[in-house]
Amino acid sequence: MKEEEKEKLEEEETLKEEETVESQNAENSEDAENSEKSENSEEAEEKDPLVAAQEEIEQLKTQILYKTAEFDNYRKRTLKEKAELILNGGEKAVSAILPVIDDMERAMENGEKTDDPAVLREGMELIYHKFTKALEGLGVKKIETENADFNTDLHEAVAMVPGMGDDKKGKVIDCLQTGYQLNDKVIRHAKVAVGQ
Repeated sequence: MKEEEKEKLEEEETLKEEETVESQNAENSEDAENSEKSENSEEAEEKDPLVAAQEEIEQLKTQILYKTAEFDNYRKRTLKEKAELILNGGEKAVSAILPVIDDMERAMENGEKTDDPAVLREGMELIYHKFTKALEGLGVKKIETENADFNTDLHEAVAMVPGMGDDKKGKVIDCLQTGYQLNDKVIRHAKVAVGQ
């Protein structure tokens, strides 16, 4: 029995020794890990602003690349749209005028069948009114000159008429060529005679 007790005591002692060795190893490894962590954290603290700045620089570079590409695509798209507008910009005007051309062709065909000038005149007036309405639909309107004050923004004086009296001084006396505006922009000044 004594031998068995001795063996048990020896086994217990070896187990205790192993546990102490393991605990010491664990403590040593924890100390090593802690020291490594503290070293790493010190290095991380030292490198962290630099690394953060570099990461921010990379992000900004990426953003600049995206924005540059996006702007380049926008510029190309707008140039393409402008080119299409220049090429096809008159499409609306031409579409508005085509019915007037059709009416003129019909009037010419019917003009050959009749010799009555009143009928021809009436047809021409109808076509003229249709044409002016088509132009108004496009934003074109006449510049009014009847009893209007002379305005250099709208009128071009081609003649000065003296001796018309004080009430006609600076006023439009006669319109020699009608002027037109497109959406309030003068596209042709009215040529007028002005009282002096």
